[in-house]
Amino acid sequence: MSQHWYCAKTGEPRYTVIGKNGKERNTTLRDARNDGLVPSVSTINGLLSKAGLDTWKQTEVLYAAAEYPRLDNEDEKSWIDRLLYLSKQKSRDAAERGNLIHGVIESHYNLDYLPEWPAYVYAVEEALNNHFGPQLWAAERSFAHPLGFGGRVDLSCRSDAIKTFDGIVVDIKSKEGPLESIVPYHENIMQLAAYREGLRTPAARCANIYVNGTTNEVRIVEHDEQDLRDSFECFQSLLRFYQIKNKL
Repeated sequence: MSQHWYCAKTGEPRYTVIGKNGKERNTTLRDARNDGLVPSVSTINGLLSKAGLDTWKQTEVLYAAAEYPRLDNEDEKSWIDRLLYLSKQKSRDAAERGNLIHGVIESHYNLDYLPEWPAYVYAVEEALNNHFGPQLWAAERSFAHPLGFGGRVDLSCRSDAIKTFDGIVVDIKSKEGPLESIVPYHENIMQLAAYREGLRTPAARCANIYVNGTTNEVRIVEHDEQDLRDSFECFQSLLRFYQIKNKL
């Protein structure tokens, strides 16, 4: 499981450090203990069992075995290694597409320049305006919370001038296929509940926005306030488990 870390004092990301050999490498748990770093929300949520994802991975291995039979003179271990690599390719491709979609949308809200924005960027903008009204969105705000966790939020905004709400926190999810039947995972609600606490907007509205980068379809799912409160309690329990287990 990949782990992301944040500076406990400033909230700045510390995904990598410079090693003793002078080269950049991924930040480790030992670095975090030495430098006073806190784990990301996604790192904490990574402790959760993901039965649906596990089943999908197992299915992909079976598909790969059917499509790529064992070669002549190929030993069993080599064949299994090849199957595992091939079965993970779809996941790698999906992750790359997701990172691209995230990056492009965040660049748009950071007012970066791109000669031509993909159509899904305008679909996201329209969906957000229709659901929440015009807002001044900030992209990639990072934080560290006194409880000992950090994160970087896809999109967020603070209270409006007349203080009618505490803010909005939005997390982007890239998806393939139709979006109308999507049901958010509980960890998605936990993530947003932790994000709004981390941004010091504990009453913020929270939503996932699902984006199909192929069809340019977009769907927003806003989460119930009681679900968010319950989910943050779950997150705190998981956070404490992680801290005790890793002596943080």
